[in-house]
Amino acid sequence: MKVYHGNLYVLEKPDLKLLKSKTNFGKGFYTTTSYDQAVKWTEIKKSRIKDNKNIKRYINVYEYNENIDLEILNFNNTTEEWLDFVFKNRNEEVLTHSFDIVKGPVANDNLYQVLVGYDTGLYDKSETIKRLKTYLLSNQISFHKMLIYF
Repeated sequence: MKVYHGNLYVLEKPDLKLLKSKTNFGKGFYTTTSYDQAVKWTEIKKSRIKDNKNIKRYINVYEYNENIDLEILNFNNTTEEWLDFVFKNRNEEVLTHSFDIVKGPVANDNLYQVLVGYDTGLYDKSETIKRLKTYLLSNQISFHKMLIYF
C-alpha cells in the first residue's frame, strides 16, 4: 500500500528517532493514504516556524507491506473508543499501547477546540463525537515499532 508522510525535509525511509509524544495514536511515525492530507501536514509544520518564507515542504512516499503479521488497531470512524484512545495518547508522554500500527481518522489541530471542550467537560462523549463528525476527516496510519514493514 502506498502511504504519504508530509514533512519539511526528505526522509529516504521512516525513522523512529524522529517520533513525537502526545500525538493522536501515541508516539509513532505518521502517514496517510491521502496525498492531500500529507500536504496539509506540511502546511501545519511550516506555519509553526517563525521565519518560514524559504522553508520547503516535501511529501515522502513509501510502500507499506501489508502482508507482514503485525498487531494492528483499526478505527473505521470517530467513535467513543477512538475518542478515548486519542485523548489518552494526546495527554501522555509515553506510548500507551502495544500495537505495531494504528489506523483511523485524523484529529488534527483544527479540531483542537472540540477536544478542549471535551477535556473541560463542556461536551460529553456523544456531543464531542457529533461535533467531530461535522468535519471532513482524512485517515492516518501510525507505525510504532521497528519500521521493517517498508
